[in-house]
Amino acid sequence: MAHQWTITEVAVSIAIGGSVLVVAVPAFVQNLSFSKLTEPIDGLDRMVRSAVSYAEGRPQDISFPPSAPLTPKQVPRGVAAEARPEAWHHLTWRALKFGFDRPHYFSFSFRSALEPGGGAMRFVARAHGDLDGDGVTSTFEVRGERLPGQVARVLPGMFVDREVE
Repeated sequence: MAHQWTITEVAVSIAIGGSVLVVAVPAFVQNLSFSKLTEPIDGLDRMVRSAVSYAEGRPQDISFPPSAPLTPKQVPRGVAAEARPEAWHHLTWRALKFGFDRPHYFSFSFRSALEPGGGAMRFVARAHGDLDGDGVTSTFEVRGERLPGQVARVLPGMFVDREVE
């Protein structure tokens, strides 16, 4: 014989189910956003490690590859950009062995410059994303330098502006 649910059992089941949803849905959404945040952090880590490695054995004035534009040019808005291998053919991306062969949510750029008079050579690696597709971007930035007579290094810290935007 089938069990007949009482009004109390139905109410308790709905309350428990609702409680689980109240806790689980925001946690799922937050974890989804945080999982997308590994892309800029890992990407910048790969980029700056390659930049420091690139500097080994090179003259001070060409310690780092030249600047590379924002790639892809348009920051993806809420959806992953298709990985187009030709987008990563720029000399700098090849020198840094950097690019994506899978869809990605962020655009990346690399800027390098030598101080006037042959001083320090510095770089800035950036990632820009728009995870919620509202047109407002988040920015992740890591800097590095090579001072005359020293090895290249990544400067401590990461600048982050609107990380889950």
